[in-house]
Amino acid sequence: MYQRFGTIKAVSIEAIDCGGKAASWHETVIQLMDGSAEDAADGFMTNRKFLAIYDRVRAKIPVRDEAEVRFESGKAQLAALQDHVTYLEMQPEHLIVYLRQPGVQCKAGESCGVPTGETAVTDRCAPDSGCCGPATASPGGAGGFS
Repeated sequence: MYQRFGTIKAVSIEAIDCGGKAASWHETVIQLMDGSAEDAADGFMTNRKFLAIYDRVRAKIPVRDEAEVRFESGKAQLAALQDHVTYLEMQPEHLIVYLRQPGVQCKAGESCGVPTGETAVTDRCAPDSGCCGPATASPGGAGGFS
């Protein structure tokens, strides 16, 4: 359970996928931090308090209304994760945000004829086709590419 609010980030992304297609988009990342037992006893942040913080941020940096909102959370000893918003549950004094972890997918897969979620390489998505191909682990160990 994350009780402490960290930061609001207005993120602009410029990317080129492995098929050579350029894309750009904006995201708003709201960072939450693991609170103490005392923080938990104080309860959750109210909508009013969050909106006051959000309005202060918007006055200083360009937070875009059309941007996808993600929530970043983690513990000090673990890597942070950015989750997608699944749905919202509105209550009189609180807004409950349900999150899901994002998956990783080749952005060029559709233009290469690879159905969403398919990971196998096909002739249409061979390394010489200009589309995504598999990464090969380097002889030096896991995580490398050759």
